[in-house]
Amino acid sequence: MNVLLRKGSQMLNAIKPSYSTNIWRAASIQPPRQPVTAPEKRLSLERKQPTFTERSQLKYARRLVVKLGSAVITREDNHGLALGRLASIVEQVAECHLEGREVMMVTSGAVAFGKQKLTQELLMSLSMRETLAPKDHSKAEEGFLLDPRAAAAVGQSGLMSLYDAMFAQYGVKIAQVLVTKPDFYNDETRNNLFCTLSELISLNIVPIINTNDAVSPPMFIVDDDLPAGSKKGIAIKDNDSLSAMLAAEVQADLLILMSDVDGIYNKPPWEDGAKLMHTYTTNDSRLIEFGKKSKVGTGGMDSKVKAATWALDRGVSVVICNGMQEKAIKTIIGGRKVGTFFTESTEGYTTPVEELAENARIGSRQLQSLSAEQRASAVNTLADLLVSREAFILEANAKDLVEAQRNGLAKPLLSRLSLNTGKLRNLSVGLKQIADSSHNNVGRVLRRTRLAENLDLTQVTVPIGVLLVIFESRPDSLPQVAALAIASANGLLLKGGKEASNSNKALMELVKEALATVGAEKSVSLVSTREEISDLLSMDDHIDLIIPRGSSDLVRSIQQQSLHIPVLGHAEGVCHVFIDKDADVKKALKIVRDAKCDYPAACNAMETLLIHEDLMSGDIFNNVCNMLKREGVKIYSGLKLNQQLTFGPPAAKSLKHEYGSLECCIEIVKDLDEAIDHIHTFGSGHTDVIVTENDSAAQHFLSSVDSACVFHNASSRFADGFRFGLGAEVGISTARIHARGPVGVEGLLTSKWILRGNDHTAADFAEGGRGVWLHESMPI
Repeated sequence: MNVLLRKGSQMLNAIKPSYSTNIWRAASIQPPRQPVTAPEKRLSLERKQPTFTERSQLKYARRLVVKLGSAVITREDNHGLALGRLASIVEQVAECHLEGREVMMVTSGAVAFGKQKLTQELLMSLSMRETLAPKDHSKAEEGFLLDPRAAAAVGQSGLMSLYDAMFAQYGVKIAQVLVTKPDFYNDETRNNLFCTLSELISLNIVPIINTNDAVSPPMFIVDDDLPAGSKKGIAIKDNDSLSAMLAAEVQADLLILMSDVDGIYNKPPWEDGAKLMHTYTTNDSRLIEFGKKSKVGTGGMDSKVKAATWALDRGVSVVICNGMQEKAIKTIIGGRKVGTFFTESTEGYTTPVEELAENARIGSRQLQSLSAEQRASAVNTLADLLVSREAFILEANAKDLVEAQRNGLAKPLLSRLSLNTGKLRNLSVGLKQIADSSHNNVGRVLRRTRLAENLDLTQVTVPIGVLLVIFESRPDSLPQVAALAIASANGLLLKGGKEASNSNKALMELVKEALATVGAEKSVSLVSTREEISDLLSMDDHIDLIIPRGSSDLVRSIQQQSLHIPVLGHAEGVCHVFIDKDADVKKALKIVRDAKCDYPAACNAMETLLIHEDLMSGDIFNNVCNMLKREGVKIYSGLKLNQQLTFGPPAAKSLKHEYGSLECCIEIVKDLDEAIDHIHTFGSGHTDVIVTENDSAAQHFLSSVDSACVFHNASSRFADGFRFGLGAEVGISTARIHARGPVGVEGLLTSKWILRGNDHTAADFAEGGRGVWLHESMPI
C-alpha cells in the first residue's frame, strides 16, 4: 500500500506545474520544534496567490480538504445517515488518497447518527400498550431524550466506526480528530492539533475532523480575542469556517465545501431569475442575495461564501458544490464545471457560456425577424471582409502556425491550420453562394391544407434554434459555419481547437462586424478554450443540436458523451471505390488517384478499393497498384485478395478502418452484388463510388447502396458542401434522420405548423357536431 501511495505521489509531483510551490508536503513535514507564540500571528501571514486560477488546473491539486455538510450526510427525512451517498463520497476520497493525494475530511453527522440510535432505544423501552397506541413515539420524548449533546456523544463513535468500515474496503486507514473552541486560540492545543494532522498525513492516514458537540457548543473566535494590530481572523462557528481555517493552516491546494445546493446563486435558487454562478470572484459579492440557512446544518450560504473567500484570500482554491451529485469530488478534480469555483483571477475573463447560449437563443429570434435580404446582406458583408481584411487574418494565422510548428503539430494538421490568399478568396466565393441561396429558406411554405371550412393549416420552415459546432484545426470552418447559421437564422456557439486560437479570434471579429450591420452581433459567439467540451455537452437546456467537425475520434467522442443533445455527424468515413468489370481503365486510375491521394486526411477520401475479380487477369490490377505505390500509398490486402497472392501487400487488420493517410486496403469481389454487400458490411454510410461504363450496373449500384452519397464515375472527394453548390457545409451526416450527406442551410432548418381558424373547436367535429372535415391540399 505504501509503495502504491509513493508511486501516486511521485506521479503527481511529476505533472505538478511550477506555479504551485507552496504545497505543504507530507513527506517533508516535521513537527515544529518551537510552539507557535500566538494563533493570530499565523493568520496574519503574508497573503499569497491562490494555487489555481482555472478549473483545468484542479487535476494538479495534491492536498485537499473536503467538508461534508449535514444536508449531505443525513437523509432527507432527517432519520439517520444517507449511507449510499456517504459510501460514494468515501469511495472518491479513497481513490484520491490512493492516487497519492493528501485528503482531510471535515464531517458532520454525529448528532444525526446519535439521534437515530437514541430513537431506536426509546422505541425499545416502550411498553406493549404504548407501542400499540396510535402515536408517533419516535417524537414523544424527543425534547427530553434526544438532546443534541447526548446524541453527539452517542453518534461520534458510531460515525467513526462506519467511516472505518467503509474506508477499510479500500485499504485506507483513518483517524478521528475532535476539536473544540480552545483548540484554536490556546497556543499549546492549537500547536498540538496541527502537529497531529501533520503526523497523520505523513503516515498515509486520512484525518477525519469534527467538532466535539458533546462537550462544546458552536465555536467562535470574536474580534475581541485578537490582539491589537493583528489581521482579522475568521469566526469559527460552523464546519464551513472550520474547514476554511484548517485548509489555510495546512496550506491545502483545494477546499471542497459540499452542501445541498448546486453552488452559489445570485439570489435564493427558488426565486425567479436565480442563476448559478459557475465562477465567483471577490468582486461578485455585491451581486448576491442570500436566503435562509439550511434546514439541517448550522451554516447558511452566506457563511459558506465568507469561509470560501477567507480561504481564497490565504491561497486556497475553493469549490462549493452539491454533495448529492454523483462523483462530485472526482468530477471537480477532473476540471469539469461543477459547483462554484472561487478564484481571484480576472485576467482573460470571458462571458459564461450559459450567457453566450442565451444570447444565441435571443439572436436566433432576431435573425428570424429579419428579412431574407437582410440576412443575405450580413453574409455578403462577411464574404467581403474575408478579402478586404486579408492581412489582418493572415497575421493572426501566422502566429498560430509558428506556435504549432514549435509544438510539433503533424504536417496534415498544419495544412488544415494554414490560411492563404487562395483559401480566403474561395471562402468568400462560397459565402456569396450561401447568401444567394438564402432568400427562400426560413419561412418557406412546405405544405398547405384546408382542414375544414375557414380552417387552414400551413407548414413552414424555421431555424432549429441554437447550434454548437465543435471543430478542430481548420479556422476556415468558422466563417463557413457562421454564414450558414446566419442564413438559416440559427444562434451559434463555436468551439475551435486551441491550435487555431489567434485565427479564430480574428475571424470572429469579422463575423461580429458583419452581424452588427443587422443588429444581431450576439447571435454567434466563440466559446473560450477554458470551457471543457464535456461541460458544453451537458447544456441540453441551452443547445438544440451539436455538430462536430474533425477527426473520426472527435466525432465519435462527441456522440458518446452527448446524452441528451442530438449530434449531427459521422463517426467514420470508410469510403469505397468499386472498379466494375466494365470500367474504363483510364477513368478508374484517375478517379482512384484523386479519391485516395488528393487529400488523404479528409473524411471523403477512399479507404478501401474494391476490384471485380474478372479484372485480376488483366492489366488494370497491376496498373492501379503501381499508380498507388508511385503516389506513396501503403497498400493492405483484404482477406480474399490475400488468399490469392503468394506474396504481396500485408493483410489488413480490419476491413472497416479509416486510415486518414496515404494508406488503403484492396479487396476483390466476384460481382456487383458482392461489392454492394461488402460496402453494407464494412462501410460507414458516408460516400461510395462505382466506376463502370455499364449504365444498368451503375443504376443498380446507385439505388442499392445505402450511403449518404453514392457516385458513378466520380471521385468520392466530391462529397463536399462547396462542391455540391451549397456554398459550404456544417458537416457531413451519415444519420438517417433529418439531414444526410453534406449539410448546408436546408439541413439547419426544421418546421412548425400554423393553423388559422375562426371559432373552431375540436368538439365541432365530434359525432353529431356541425364540423365537416375536408383535408384538401392547397397550392403553396
